[in-house]
Amino acid sequence: MGIRVYLSIIMLPFAALAMPAPAQAACDILALCTCTVSATGVDFGSYNPVAVTDNDSSGTVRVRCSLVLALAGSYTIQLSRGSSPTYAQRTMTSGASTLHYNLYTSNARNQIWGDGTGGSLSVTNTFAALLGVDQTTTVYGRAPAGQNVAPGSYADTILVTIVF
Repeated sequence: MGIRVYLSIIMLPFAALAMPAPAQAACDILALCTCTVSATGVDFGSYNPVAVTDNDSSGTVRVRCSLVLALAGSYTIQLSRGSSPTYAQRTMTSGASTLHYNLYTSNARNQIWGDGTGGSLSVTNTFAALLGVDQTTTVYGRAPAGQNVAPGSYADTILVTIVF
């Protein structure tokens, strides 16, 4: 018996991204700053409730900025809790049924990826002086084994926020 689970990751349009004044000023002065953020979902595939191993998968967040001149700097990637009230245990739903999972900063899956609150960490990437930035960061997911869940299509939506 397989349960199809998929975690979608969405992103904010660039205009809604948090951007402190210094980075914004550089873009305003040059008037040639273009950034995009895209993400691929974490597809857990079929979940087997009687399996003894965790169901691991991964997705990505890609940040691309084209600038006439970009100074060395960094940006931080934050992930929301989705439909869960806490980062400690995120949940996907299928009707009234829930399936627990979480998202992590590394393949070791020992640091929960969030916004830096509630025991979670955010991920900061740096870049050197370039004409642009094009970096892809992996999001590691895990649906722990041993959950007695009903068959169905489970999903959650995570909001990605980029802070420059």
